[in-house]
Amino acid sequence: QVQLAESGGGLVQAGGSLRLSCEASGSIFSISAMGWYRQAPGKQRELVATITKGGITNYADSVKGRFTIFRDNAKNTVYVQMNSLKPEDTAVYYCNLKWGFNSNSWGQGTQVTVSS
Repeated sequence: QVQLAESGGGLVQAGGSLRLSCEASGSIFSISAMGWYRQAPGKQRELVATITKGGITNYADSVKGRFTIFRDNAKNTVYVQMNSLKPEDTAVYYCNLKWGFNSNSWGQGTQVTVSS
């Protein structure tokens, strides 16, 4: 069983910053990538950013230059530093873990609300 413990969400004013973290634990082996996705009300879940075990990153165009993803492989933890937040960044943010032969795990989600 895999657990993804997310933290760091909250309410912030536009232009502010937040850092989300996600620690993976349980029966995990061969983590290939970790990342963050988000889902706003009435919209589909979308990619925010991902990072491979080797450190290769991928960002949604909407967050490039504002968000930075990084990870601590020793702690099985992934972070996303979110700067210059905008109201349109408001969403539930989900941690994602790709591991093993073809396993895909999700966190429970953490709310990020950006006020204008």
